[in-house]
Amino acid sequence: MGKMTVDLGDSIPSIAKQNGFFWETIWNHGQNAALKAKRKDPNILFPGDEVFVPELLLKEETRPTNAKHKFKLKGEQVKFKLQLLMLGEPRKNEPYTLLIDGKPYQGTTDGEGKLEHVLPADAQGGKLILRAGKEQYPVRVGHLNPIDEISGVQQRLNNLGFQAGDEDGQMNDSLKAALSAFQTKYKLNVTGEIDGATKSKLLECHP
Repeated sequence: MGKMTVDLGDSIPSIAKQNGFFWETIWNHGQNAALKAKRKDPNILFPGDEVFVPELLLKEETRPTNAKHKFKLKGEQVKFKLQLLMLGEPRKNEPYTLLIDGKPYQGTTDGEGKLEHVLPADAQGGKLILRAGKEQYPVRVGHLNPIDEISGVQQRLNNLGFQAGDEDGQMNDSLKAALSAFQTKYKLNVTGEIDGATKSKLLECHP
């Protein structure tokens, strides 16, 4: 295969599944060592990143031809985690339906407003349904940019309910106001800037 360029929504698990690999095979390949060191999380890539995909080798099995044989195909999966907040407070014990690529996943948030489901590695997204359909929110899977990119900070702030504006990678008044609100909420030094303490807290709240 060789090098491929990451598009919006790509992740190591989705790339691996599309090419017939387990995600660890791609992530731990020597030619992806620099990317692994830079991004640190196989689910968080940035459009334009380059991923090396090796050639897929076919596995041969010897079986008698006069009988039927079953072969089990192993499917790659990933964990999807989300925390629901209302004005910065967890939405505890709240029933929900997570509709991903047409398949419903139902449950109730825990005491911290969190939910977690195992999804196919190539899942794209759908919507989160709350209050028996009275609230519906779009959900994107594998579309989170790295925290070291301004757009990754914007995405996390927006997902946590702090209005950071367009996720365009630009430092603007909306982003500064959202940063200040986030810093105030978590008792950080209020600067309106993307400093180390703010990035660390953002990652804690929204990995």
